[in-house]
Amino acid sequence: MFTGLVEALGMVVFLEEKGEQARLCITIPFSGELALGDSVAVNGCCLTVAEISGTDTSFDVLAQTLRVTSLGKLAAGSVVNLERALRVGDRLGGHFVQGHVDGTGVILSLEEDGQDHVVEVSLPAEIHRLCVDKGSIAIDGISLTIADLKSESAVFWITPHTFSHTNLRDAKAGDTVDLEADMLAKHVAALMGK
Repeated sequence: MFTGLVEALGMVVFLEEKGEQARLCITIPFSGELALGDSVAVNGCCLTVAEISGTDTSFDVLAQTLRVTSLGKLAAGSVVNLERALRVGDRLGGHFVQGHVDGTGVILSLEEDGQDHVVEVSLPAEIHRLCVDKGSIAIDGISLTIADLKSESAVFWITPHTFSHTNLRDAKAGDTVDLEADMLAKHVAALMGK
């Protein structure tokens, strides 16, 4: 379980294909505080620590994860959002994020507006139906509030802190991002479907 509040940025060392799977190695500022088996959200995707070597941490990425997320598009030098799993008793400043990516969207626009930035992201129909105005969604693991829900996309206002402390600072129109719909919305939809 995560909060969607990005803790640090990491840099990809390599993404090595291993058949249908892959090994992802990232330089992580808090590698020294990790242990094998720990969970880390990488661009919003919960991955398990498989190896630690100094400041480099490696993860095994399953074929299913590569199909559902944008992780397969990472390359050496890519900057990723990082968050360690929530500890019991920690403050929950974002929203409940499981690290289970539901799909991907594309940044349609990213523009400055005064000190803030406005980003519009496409939403696949299966994720769009779980969204509401002023509701929460995680984009690349960042807990964001939907400012304007359009027919096939959502618009978000990004504060200066969030912009400068996440990989949004390097983002551009056309980039693919990982999306995780609100956990409560997914449960309600599943229950209503039955």
